[in-house]
Amino acid sequence: MHLMCGVNTNVVTSCIITDKDAGDSPQFNGLVNMTAENFVLNEVSADKAYSSRANLKLVASKAATPYIDFKENSKPNAKDAQWTRFYHFYAYNKEWFKAHYHKRSNVETTFSMIKGKFGGSLKSKTYQAQQNELLCKILCHNICCLIQSIYELGVEPNFWEAP
Repeated sequence: MHLMCGVNTNVVTSCIITDKDAGDSPQFNGLVNMTAENFVLNEVSADKAYSSRANLKLVASKAATPYIDFKENSKPNAKDAQWTRFYHFYAYNKEWFKAHYHKRSNVETTFSMIKGKFGGSLKSKTYQAQQNELLCKILCHNICCLIQSIYELGVEPNFWEAP
């Protein structure tokens, strides 16, 4: 499973379930677009597996700042001003960049929270049942995060408007 989550609440904002051999970077577009449908993106942090011009441009197109770590062989590109601008921002502000980038570790915390509460393995036999089981774990995780946010962060949920 690939997912995006909030950094304050660890709520899963989008997820894509793939087979075990699916790459990370191709899932990025779907995760960002699904999250942007329901949440305002300010920053998006991701590791080097997601480092690409297309992913950087996608985050910028959502009016958010991408904090995607650059691969070792990355360099400025005269044909792509946006990539070059972000690369120089990264190269000349590494300490500040890394402080924002390291928020990506929250996704590891989210996976740990889900596995800790609901188990790290799936009990279902068929692929469709396993997908459903995994989605149920995500739903339950999000409900737990919402309840915790109500008490710890003073979040007041509004699920619907009265007629």
